[in-house]
Amino acid sequence: MRSMLTRRRTPVLAALLTAVALTTAACSDGGSSDTGVPPADDTAAASGLEAVFADAPVADEADILPDSTMAAIKERGVLRVGAALDAPLLSQQDPSNPDEVSGFDIDLAKLLAIYILGEPSIEIVPPASETREALLANGTVDVVFNTYTITEERAEQISFAGPYFTSGLAVAVTADNDDISGIEDLGGKNVIVGANTPAVTAVPEEQPTAEVTSFATDPQAVQALVQGRGDAYVQDYILLATNAASNPDIKIVGDPFTAEPYGIGLKHDDADFKQFVNTWLETIQDEGQWAAVWEETLGTVSDSGAPTPPEIGSVPGS
Repeated sequence: MRSMLTRRRTPVLAALLTAVALTTAACSDGGSSDTGVPPADDTAAASGLEAVFADAPVADEADILPDSTMAAIKERGVLRVGAALDAPLLSQQDPSNPDEVSGFDIDLAKLLAIYILGEPSIEIVPPASETREALLANGTVDVVFNTYTITEERAEQISFAGPYFTSGLAVAVTADNDDISGIEDLGGKNVIVGANTPAVTAVPEEQPTAEVTSFATDPQAVQALVQGRGDAYVQDYILLATNAASNPDIKIVGDPFTAEPYGIGLKHDDADFKQFVNTWLETIQDEGQWAAVWEETLGTVSDSGAPTPPEIGSVPGS
């Protein structure tokens, strides 16, 4: 049961006048460079999430426990986030305005900042896959939003809130295809897959009558789909979303049919902060902000409505 039930809202005017501090740090040397402080309404307007940010939940003062990670973040005035700057629909820096970063992961991070600080004040440190645990352990970042798959092995080094999203293998078709709505419709179809990817075995397991055609690279597979050399392309949901974001000739249909649970990385054994973040996550799921962010980001390349968020704490390691 949720332990923090009372919520107050950020005033609309205040939310639209707050600043989003986006600082990128080079993971190799730990240095950082300030990218500037744009008005929050510029960032929100770019993502279509003005109303969502303006009415986002904020934790009560009593929820910010003394001497906690939440208290340290609030005193600092900025949430330090490990997130990419080059992941379309997830955490993508605008090349024409480097201060503007938008996408599913980073917009959720802004909502978490609002929950703690009352404004979407974040500082971004781009991690490499192999540096995420170190960035959390040494306190360089407070949280990691980085398509971070929850595993029991990783959970020995860090903690995970969530899961907050389930990726996995999904189905893409051409934009004008209204006959295929997911894996259930691929029986007897010619299905494109990437060579040496999980789809090579997963598609026959799900649809034994499907004909599987492999391509060596993702661009080759996308080209084959667009050219009609297959009925569908099965690949990781996030990679398909990236493809669809840059290619209006394809779209994603249905939800992932295998599970790749993404968690929010936290410093190891910080039970209070984990509970706090999970409570926030449950709140934005219940109140609709999670779905609104999905619809403005990953949902723009999907033919389906917002999926049901995964149950918090539902996978080993979470």
